[in-house]
Amino acid sequence: MAADGQQPADSATAPRRGPASQQDMRRQNLALVMRTVVAANPLSRADVAGRTGLTRTAVSSLVDELIGGGLLVEGELARSGRVGRPGRALVLPDSGPAGLGLEVGVEHLGACVLDLRGDVRVELHRPAPNAARSAEQTLTELARLAAQAEAEAVALGLRVVGRVLAVPGSVRVPLDGPGHYLEHAPNLGWHHLDLPTAWPGPGTAPAIENEANLGALAELRQGVGSGTFVHISAGEGIGGALVLDGRLFRGVQGFAGELGHLTVRPDGRPCSCGARGCLEPYAGLAAVLRTADLTIHHSADAVGELAARAEAGDPAVLRALRHAGTALGTALAAAVHLIDPATLVLGGAYADLARWLLPPMRTELAALIRVRPWPEDALRASPLGRRGPVLGAALTTVRRLHTDPASLWQPDTA
Repeated sequence: MAADGQQPADSATAPRRGPASQQDMRRQNLALVMRTVVAANPLSRADVAGRTGLTRTAVSSLVDELIGGGLLVEGELARSGRVGRPGRALVLPDSGPAGLGLEVGVEHLGACVLDLRGDVRVELHRPAPNAARSAEQTLTELARLAAQAEAEAVALGLRVVGRVLAVPGSVRVPLDGPGHYLEHAPNLGWHHLDLPTAWPGPGTAPAIENEANLGALAELRQGVGSGTFVHISAGEGIGGALVLDGRLFRGVQGFAGELGHLTVRPDGRPCSCGARGCLEPYAGLAAVLRTADLTIHHSADAVGELAARAEAGDPAVLRALRHAGTALGTALAAAVHLIDPATLVLGGAYADLARWLLPPMRTELAALIRVRPWPEDALRASPLGRRGPVLGAALTTVRRLHTDPASLWQPDTA
């Protein structure tokens, strides 16, 4: 694990083989204390000892180390109701270490900084014609945006210690990810990109992760997803992610969640992947615009325009959204039968269009799911909307610090 941290948001420190060294044990205990405070923030030192089973002396030493690293602070005296001197409350700080999330979309760039509480402290968005220019041009502008976000974070007393980039493409990941090598991002025209080599600076090149995966992780931490759920989102294409028992499921080669290429119409429309009848030619954003006979200038907000026209009762747009919702329902019914999730979460551009997509989706799901109970409210729109991927990117670092705080100053040499 790199010192600036790129461990994924949904995994804790990996166990080591063989006898644990004293350093290993301390690292594990630091993680235990940090997770305990995160889960029940605020807590006194005595409360942490009681919940972890560690001695008060050990907890005090571990807490002092976490405070020294800027990962915890002691707040006002906590009134516990117990006899004796009240303890000081341990809380997550609103300054110190922070995570930077970056995003490259087909028509935009984004950046946000989250503190250890998971609160958004800096958020920047820029329209950018990324599909019409080289990766070098896009990354140069993104690096400037990242530098601006970090400068604004510093002014707020924050220090970025991890950087993760959300991209609409396939990323080669080490075990759980994120990684540094992009295989393909066809909607951007990017192929076989080694980010550390291509990054123009300033600053360290971010790790990269698929945007749909990051959107699902954001949903798990700050949205309506929990336990086992399917997250489906739309940008230029359709992104999907599977979360099983609170952990992102990637599949054998990292390509799990390609919901846009589930077959919904055998022998149907050709898809960009080379197959026919995939979901994407029926429910992707480009398909909705085509069905509605709309041409949106590349600098305009296509999703906002669709929503405005649907709100105004445009019959062509309403029809296009109804057809898209039906196709989405068909594909997600197959996912329900295969995975048996607790919920289906509609994210990204779909969340902004949920008012018109949800009714036909629910109708289709009710018609196709007959072998198990399927409550209508199990299909939900994400409250995060199109912010999910960039939030998930920043949360990756925050969650790493929550689950392995020693990674801030102890590079993993396992």
